[in-house]
Amino acid sequence: MSVRNRMTQDLDAAGYADSTRSTYFNAIGDVAKHFWCCPSTLNREEVREYVDYLRTRTGVGPSRLIGHMAALKFFYAKTLGEPGMVSFIVMPSRTEYLPEVLSVEEVQRLLEALRKPKYRVFFTTMYATGLRMKETCALQTGDLDAARGVMRVLGKGRKERLVPLKPRLLEILRAYWKQERPPGPWLFPARFSDRPLIPVTAQQAFKRASKEAGLDDKLTPHVLRHSFATHLLEAGTELRVIQVLLGHASIGTTTRYARVSTALMAKAPSPLDLLKKKTG
Repeated sequence: MSVRNRMTQDLDAAGYADSTRSTYFNAIGDVAKHFWCCPSTLNREEVREYVDYLRTRTGVGPSRLIGHMAALKFFYAKTLGEPGMVSFIVMPSRTEYLPEVLSVEEVQRLLEALRKPKYRVFFTTMYATGLRMKETCALQTGDLDAARGVMRVLGKGRKERLVPLKPRLLEILRAYWKQERPPGPWLFPARFSDRPLIPVTAQQAFKRASKEAGLDDKLTPHVLRHSFATHLLEAGTELRVIQVLLGHASIGTTTRYARVSTALMAKAPSPLDLLKKKTG
């Protein structure tokens, strides 16, 4: 079995998302191009030399560097079974940015700016459920369970989860279905094919609507997922519940929404109020 096939098998077993798999294969491919040989033939010093090259001479940013490091650790430790080859690697720190969040009024303006029913309902579904865009694109009519009031979602790493299908969203989806009659099985099919809606097409519609709504045209559809989580938190939903709805593996990922909630900040007391007012 070739090294690539072994790595593919290991990635399958680990359940890694397609984007992660692509990052890992590209990173290992870069190693092969750098040395003009199969990375499996390198020794520890050569791997160390390559890591130093990545850190000091390529100018890649922290996120991409982390992706390369993770790929090297997976390839040598998992696929080749030689963890000692990469035991010296220390992951660089990643700059953690606060998520962008829209106000309820801004979400309203954005959705109203989406003229085509398919895109308006598509992004309404994203906001109502907190789904990622790829998860929304992949929705099938059979994923909706109106009787139980839930929607089945296939998330990152092909992990299934259930999200609530509230009456208002169900009503919107039924009206959309009656008007558009999309060919099954996809809830949001591509325009001229029997495949699901392509994310880049949805992104283009989102960008046009953002501009028309007077919002930052650099926003991405993921802002609706951030807004869903933040608005739930401000409405009193527990973090653990939000974690489950979003499909986060760690609640640490979910707690960042507490850092952007202006409603929660407003409720926090000020120590200044404890001081006596100056008189005279």
